[in-house]
Amino acid sequence: MPKSFAKALILLLAGVLPMLAHAQQSEMFDNYELHYTVVNSTFVAPEVAASYGITRGKKRAFLNLAVREHNGDTAVTRPMLLQGRTWDLIHGQTFEFKEIREGDAVYYIAEFKFINEEWRFFEIDFRPEGANKTYTFKFKHQLYIN
Repeated sequence: MPKSFAKALILLLAGVLPMLAHAQQSEMFDNYELHYTVVNSTFVAPEVAASYGITRGKKRAFLNLAVREHNGDTAVTRPMLLQGRTWDLIHGQTFEFKEIREGDAVYYIAEFKFINEEWRFFEIDFRPEGANKTYTFKFKHQLYIN
């Protein structure tokens, strides 16, 4: 992982419980690695949330996305075009992603509300800069009020 990407991720997740740092997941799409994390907003320190424009609340969370292009032994963080949505059994919403750039790192966050213990479903369409196609990624995640 490039130092700038790691630094940006650490800055964003500063104030998050240590176990969440290991909760980051990734998925490969051709030579692009999409990193994704769902974080309860209350896990983020108030000053960190304020610096990123994140609204904290016990029923609020955010999705964090970043993509890296792998070429041989190197991996480079790439900006991307993306759109997505999330839903549970009652509510749905289209994401409004906020791009964050820190050094060479580029990542995207989108906030949403959730119901305790409900499964959230996510569908993300993304096209990394330089890619010749758009990829679709779907996953589900269960959230709890802390």
